[in-house]
Amino acid sequence: MTPEEIQIPRKITTQLLHLAQISPDFEVCGLISSKNSLPSHCYPIQNIAEHPQKQFLLDPGQQISALSKIREQGEELFAIYHSHPSAPAQPSSKDLEMAAYPHVLYLIISLNTKGILEMRGFKIKDQTAQEIALSLAE
Repeated sequence: MTPEEIQIPRKITTQLLHLAQISPDFEVCGLISSKNSLPSHCYPIQNIAEHPQKQFLLDPGQQISALSKIREQGEELFAIYHSHPSAPAQPSSKDLEMAAYPHVLYLIISLNTKGILEMRGFKIKDQTAQEIALSLAE
C-alpha cells in the first residue's frame, strides 16, 4: 500500500532544485533519508555514469558512506533523487531498468521547462513506475 501523497519538506525541495540548477548539463543524484517516515536529510552523491548528461550512476563508495551515516543517525533510506537536464521529470527506460529499491521513492527533477523546475516522485518495481503525488511541507 502506497500513500496517496508524500510530503517533502520545503528545505529539502529547495536543496534538490538548487543542486539541479547548479549542474544544468549533468544529472545530479543522491539519497534522502527519513526519520519517522518524514524526509530529513539530503546526501548528494557524485554521478559517475559514463554519459552523465543523460543518465546517473551513484558513486558506490559515497553511496555506502551515506547509507552508513543514515543508519548511524537512526534514519532510513527514503528516496533516491536525480535530475534530468533536458528531459521531462519521468523515469527513462534506463531509470526503470536500474531501479533496485522498490520500497523507496524515486524523485526526478527536470530542468526541461524554461523557468519552471519540475519535481515528480515515483515508486518503481519490476521496471514499472507508479507516480506518487508530492506536496510541500514546512
